[in-house]
Amino acid sequence: MSLIPRPYRVVDRREETHDTVTLALDPAGEPLERFVPGQFAMLYAFGVGEIPVSLSRAPGRHRLMHTVRAVGGVSRALCGLTTGAFVGVRGPFGTSWDIAAARGRDLLAIGGGIGLAPLRPLVDTVLAQPHRFGRLNILAGARTPGDLLYQDEFPAWGKPFSAATVDRPSDDWGGRVGVVTTLLREARFRPGRTIAFLCGPEVMIRATARALIHHGVRPGHVQVSLERTMRCATGHCGHCQLGPLLLCRDGPVVGYDLAEPLLSVREL
Repeated sequence: MSLIPRPYRVVDRREETHDTVTLALDPAGEPLERFVPGQFAMLYAFGVGEIPVSLSRAPGRHRLMHTVRAVGGVSRALCGLTTGAFVGVRGPFGTSWDIAAARGRDLLAIGGGIGLAPLRPLVDTVLAQPHRFGRLNILAGARTPGDLLYQDEFPAWGKPFSAATVDRPSDDWGGRVGVVTTLLREARFRPGRTIAFLCGPEVMIRATARALIHHGVRPGHVQVSLERTMRCATGHCGHCQLGPLLLCRDGPVVGYDLAEPLLSVREL
């Protein structure tokens, strides 16, 4: 783990939606330690600042891929980078998805909005070794069809069960409309032998986790990726505190059995 930003070069830039970009980064010097799905890096836009961004593709030997949505000064600067530009990277930080616990079990990967990005490395890993797992279900929700990430990958993801839903359909949208929990009615999984992985807005995480538990999935088998303001990424500044947890150190991935009493207090 590096606490000092190391220079990485943008080798590819892909526009996912009107405000979201995926950056492929290669080291311009000594590479960072290998990331695992669910972990995050601190990306530094030189002269602007840094923000935490999860890995959004299964890690290669040294290449990192991060999907960034332009919602603030730093994220807008990162989204504006072009091929050949440099970015500072610290990491890897945080806990990871417990993919090993899912072996032999059915999997539910459920993402809301940009929350699909931290789940994609998990999906990559499972699809690369499907014989080790049961059924894979990939469920995605977004505000509008134009906000859905990775739509070109949906056909490949359709080999397991995958589905997407939106809150506000466009005139040419022929898919499902409604909250992501409605997709659980069609998903194929055995509740007693299922591990679920959730990432998205907290209101979506709460509703989806409760729906899964209602269907018979054990709270300890629901893993959630949580977000708070992360500044130091080491748990020292306290900005990422959620109850007894410092999410940059104890998270972002935690079991819902631990997160539930903390998330019962609605975010402001």
